[in-house]
Parts: sequence; structure tokens; C-alpha cells
Amino acid sequence: MRALTPLLLVGLSAVSPALAQSADPVDLLAEEALTIRAKYDESLPDNPERTCTEENVIVRKEWGSLSESERVEYTNAVLCLLEEPSQLDPVEVPGARNRYDDFVAVHINQTLGIHATGNFLTWHRLYVAAYEQALRNLCGYKGAQPYWAWNKYADDPINSPIFDGSPYSMSGNGAYIPHNDTIIQPPNITLPAGQGGDCVMSGPFKDMVVNLGPLVSPLQVPGSEPQEGNGLNHNPRCLRRDISEVAARDWTRTEDVMTLIQDNENVLLFQNMMQGDPRVGILGVHAGGHYTINGDPGADFFASPGDPAFFLHHAMIDRTYWIWQNLDPAKRLSEVMGTITVYNEPPSRNTTVDDVIELNNLADARRIGELLDTTAGPLCYIYK
Repeated sequence: MRALTPLLLVGLSAVSPALAQSADPVDLLAEEALTIRAKYDESLPDNPERTCTEENVIVRKEWGSLSESERVEYTNAVLCLLEEPSQLDPVEVPGARNRYDDFVAVHINQTLGIHATGNFLTWHRLYVAAYEQALRNLCGYKGAQPYWAWNKYADDPINSPIFDGSPYSMSGNGAYIPHNDTIIQPPNITLPAGQGGDCVMSGPFKDMVVNLGPLVSPLQVPGSEPQEGNGLNHNPRCLRRDISEVAARDWTRTEDVMTLIQDNENVLLFQNMMQGDPRVGILGVHAGGHYTINGDPGADFFASPGDPAFFLHHAMIDRTYWIWQNLDPAKRLSEVMGTITVYNEPPSRNTTVDDVIELNNLADARRIGELLDTTAGPLCYIYK
């Protein structure tokens, strides 16, 4: 298969000079990345091993750009996944009650090997892609995994189309309950208690039952205390949120995203800035997004996928990485850096392109080198 230029341009539409002046800067950077990538692909020789084509490419879009019916189709598919039976070993994961729980369990089990590590970006890339395929294959979803453009709603996340609580949202904030501030461990960052804290009361997931975790729950309300053990026992409770406007404004603004993409020349600098380091008072857009959701299990380092908004957040993490890669594809589509332990503690070897990412039975195991390009196969998607 020759260059994928037409495929990459599926996600682009012509931008007039007037529109360009008012368009979101991150969106414009994404278009620039697509243009650069298309030119790069034109220089490549034929490659019959590439399986991604214009016919099978998935185009991921921003939640607010979807029609109301498209949003309902997505949330209905998530609700369907909550009804599909678990496929994990019940001895290993006794608390799993559905296929959605399987995704939470795999993240819990691997948390300490997939954060502040060299595989963080590619592990979560495969993980979100596996979730997208589960929605499509098990629940008949025809669309793509949407993403949450944090910067567009950083000033008022509660009233954003993601969290406004309408039938076309990812459900709203939790009901208000008096509670203490959120303390991010180690205790270098404190987020003031917000307007929620208790069970989500509106939107598609108001009746959702969270079954696994929490292991580390910064939300200090009755019912969200960390459970003993490994977080895989059955612990049914409601979905709780305490959406934080402070986390959104401090860590997920347009300038935060632009600086992340434009000021980091290699993937080690990029992924370190993206993930931040709460030990020194820095969240980065990754933790900033998680603590914007906040709540139980949204702010649990281990069980955070238990909140369905997780997957919109991590699709935006992946989109930001995708933009950064395609601004310099000759270099960045093969670059892997970092070690295999959290913050390199204890000191460990470097991550390599031959390291294998395994997601139990959520997806086929893949080498990191297979996941660096989202249009080379096995992955086949772009962002609009």
C-alpha cells in the first residue's frame, strides 16, 4: 500500500482565513500535523504490509461536535457493555460483574507498570482502542471513540456538554454532600471541595453501579473509603463525582496543551510534562483531567476507568500525543523513552519498541513498536 495521504486527509476540511483566526489553536495544530504527516507519507515507498485504508479508518471526533443522536448512540453502547458478561477469571477478579468491569480490572492490575513509565502512552493507546472495539463488536456501536477537548471547557467544565447532566452528556456532577478538600497524595496539592461529592443524579449513568475499587480514593465521603486488598473484590456503590473547576482551570487550558505539544522535542520530555509529578506540585494535563472528573472512582489512581468519562479523557491524551507525533513523523513515530518503573523507582531498564503490552483478553498482545503509528495497522484511526 502506498502513502496514506487521502486517508489522513479524511479528518481535514479546508479552513478559510477568517475561520482560522477564530478556530481553537489546538484544532489548528492538529490540522497542521495532518498536513505534515500527509507530505511525509507521500515520500514513503509502497508498503503492502499496511492494512489501514480509507475504507476502514476510524475518525475520532470531539464530544461537543457530535450530534445529540451520536452522543446517545455512544452512551447506549457503554450501557450495553455494562450488561455484557465478564470474560475474566472469576477467581482472579471476583468483583467483576460485566465486561466493562473487565477493563477496570486490567487497569487496576497493571497500574504500577503503566504510569510515569516509557509505555504509558502506548499502553493507554491500545487500551482505549480495545474499549472502542468492544463497544463496536459487542454492542453494535457504529461510531468512533470520542474525545474530551479539555481546553474548550476549562473555564466551566460542569456546564460543558460532557458534564451538564443532560441525556446527551456523560452524566453530570454528583449531588452535593459536605466533604473535605481533595488531598492528592503525596500531599503536595489540595483541591478545594466542589459542588458535588455524592452520587451522580442525572444523565445516562445516574444508575450506574461501580463494582471494583477504590484503592486510593481522595474523595472523602462515606461509601468511598478504600477497600482492603487489591481492589478486585465486589464493592457495589454509586458513581460519585466532585467536578473540580480548579483542576480544569489550573492544568487543562489551551496554553497548557499548546505548551505541552510545542515545547518538548523528545518523547521523554513530552510524556513527563503530560503526566506531571504531584510530588513536586505539578499535575499536568493527564492528572488535571482526572481530577477535573474527581470523585469515586474517577480520582482513584488504580480504578479511574470505572468512571466512563475516563475513556473520553484518555482519548484526548492520545490525541495530544498523536498531534505531537505527526508534527515530526520521521522522528517521532519510532521514538520510545523512559523506564519500566513508576518515576524510575526502583531504577530499572529503559523501555524499548520490542516490549510487549498485554491486556489480558481485552485485546491481542502487541509490541510497543506496533502502536506508535495509528494508521499503520493494527490500529487504524485518526483524529478530527
